[in-house]
Amino acid sequence: MLLHPPLTHFAIVLPVVTSVFGLLYLLSRKEGLSKITAGMLVVTALVLIAAWYTGSKAGPEIYDYLSSAGKHELIEHKNLGLYLAIAFTVIALIGFLGYQFKKFAIEVVAILLLFVATGMTFLQGKHGGDIVYNHGMPFKAYSMEVSLKEATATAEEAEECDEQVEAYEDAVYNIQLLSDEVQKLYGNPFSAKDSEE
Repeated sequence: MLLHPPLTHFAIVLPVVTSVFGLLYLLSRKEGLSKITAGMLVVTALVLIAAWYTGSKAGPEIYDYLSSAGKHELIEHKNLGLYLAIAFTVIALIGFLGYQFKKFAIEVVAILLLFVATGMTFLQGKHGGDIVYNHGMPFKAYSMEVSLKEATATAEEAEECDEQVEAYEDAVYNIQLLSDEVQKLYGNPFSAKDSEE
């Protein structure tokens, strides 16, 4: 899981950088830029494959922490990630073959496909951000609110002050456990206890 967040940054930036080299090659037709673009296409495809793979391993870990809409979005995010990994692999193969056989027309096709696929990586990044910030965090807040409401109900029924305090302490403990689990899943190794120290 911890590998997915940093890989996603590369999976968004590398297609953009590769597109810039591709555009420069289309404008200049210099041999050196052709070689750089072909190499960058291969690296980009490998990073997209790695991002999809790590994401497919991380997805089930956070699935239960998402709202129903978030679960649906996670499945779409996984599917689009697979399509992008396949697309970039095909694009890299086309671009590399165009470079090897010195076929400018084939390289043009690869670069044009690269532009389209790069645009799709921005959509993929938006889905990933929505999963974390729009679906995961509100569900976490909802779970905390439920714990506090249950503690309040228990405390109101309790006759002893110690029982009331214990109900709230249990709620705080449960919230801290939930928070720590979610933070670890999102790649933050520090727990709530660590931040207090």
